[in-house]
Order: sequence, then structure tokens, then C-alpha cells
Amino acid sequence: MSTAIDDDLWSAVGDPTRRRMLDLLLAHGGATATTLSERLPVTRQAVAKHLGVLDRVGLVHMRPAGRERRYEVDEAQLARAIAQLSAVGATWDARLQRIKRIAERIQSKPD
Repeated sequence: MSTAIDDDLWSAVGDPTRRRMLDLLLAHGGATATTLSERLPVTRQAVAKHLGVLDRVGLVHMRPAGRERRYEVDEAQLARAIAQLSAVGATWDARLQRIKRIAERIQSKPD
């Protein structure tokens, strides 16, 4: 199975604040920007911008909740991201194994 790598998706999750936001959203089943800003060392405005990035790549979706907007993780997109990460990991594992075999052959050759 070939999984195309989505650079925008990985750029979005490359930020530690956004990863922490995803953790919080998953742990609490969703949250508002205000709630997230209370749990993170960034302003509510910064949280809103980060949520916008996550929304653009489809990792979160928003639904109105009274006067606020509640954000939840899109499980299908998160599963896609996990599949991409697994594919990248498997590719690198194979590359590193090849490098290891080459290094072992070089090391075992008599001078």
C-alpha cells in the first residue's frame, strides 16, 4: 500500500503547540479556543490561529456551541496522518537497514 505524503499536513503537525492542542482535544473530546488557551502558554488569539491551520489541513473541525466555536479532532484525517507517519517510518527503517548492512560488509573486509 502506497501512502502519499501530505506536506501541508506534516507542516501543521510539525509545530509543538499544535501537537499539544491535538493532545488536549483528543483527551477532552473537543474544546473551544478559550478553553485551550487556558491550558497552553499562548494567547487565545494564537490558539485561534493554530486551530485555523489544523482546520485547513482537516485535522480538526469546528461546530458552533452557543456563542463559541467548539473544535474536535477529525478521526479519519488523524488516521490518515498516522498511516503516513507509519509509511515514512517503514521507509526509513528499510533505508537504515541497508546502510547497516553496507557498513557491516565494509567493516568485515580484511585490510
